[in-house]
Amino acid sequence: MSRTQPIRQSNELTRFKDYYRKEHPNPRNYALIILGLNTALRISDILKITWNMVYDYENRRYHAHLHVTEQKTGKETMIALNHAVTDALENLRQAKSLCQRNDYLFISQKNHDMPISRYQAFRIIKKAAIDTHMPEHISCHSLRKTFGYHAWKNGTPPALLMDIFNHSSYQITRRYLCIEQDDKDEVFFQIDL
Repeated sequence: MSRTQPIRQSNELTRFKDYYRKEHPNPRNYALIILGLNTALRISDILKITWNMVYDYENRRYHAHLHVTEQKTGKETMIALNHAVTDALENLRQAKSLCQRNDYLFISQKNHDMPISRYQAFRIIKKAAIDTHMPEHISCHSLRKTFGYHAWKNGTPPALLMDIFNHSSYQITRRYLCIEQDDKDEVFFQIDL
């Protein structure tokens, strides 16, 4: 059985992010990946985001936080919109001729009143993964897992990640982090008492 994996290596992550920014420029697809990597949201929640949720039309600036009620858990969460996210969104906004308040960020080309489907999001991410020679098990959920893995590697306590992910148990968060033997080995080599 295959398990969705995070993108662990920084150089692989850079290649993956640059796919729709440099190699095959597509502001919508690039913003989808950046939003997924930097918000830790499930793809179903990302696809429901509208422009008024991220952009303050009266003051002509991005909101500091994104407020979302998660579809799976029904829990409300508030996510800080970092520089990478606002840059990608601004790039997307500039590429579109007109962004209405209630328009979805990731509009379907077939039905302009709907977001792209989860399957289309999967195809976008899978194409970037295949074309940049990523390991086999990369999918939409890899974006969420990549956020967690890199946050953990940068010293974020697992209990805080558990809260960010809205997980009900530490065991779920631990599985999410996809800790491998080389991660454990690194701890032993760094201690060196």
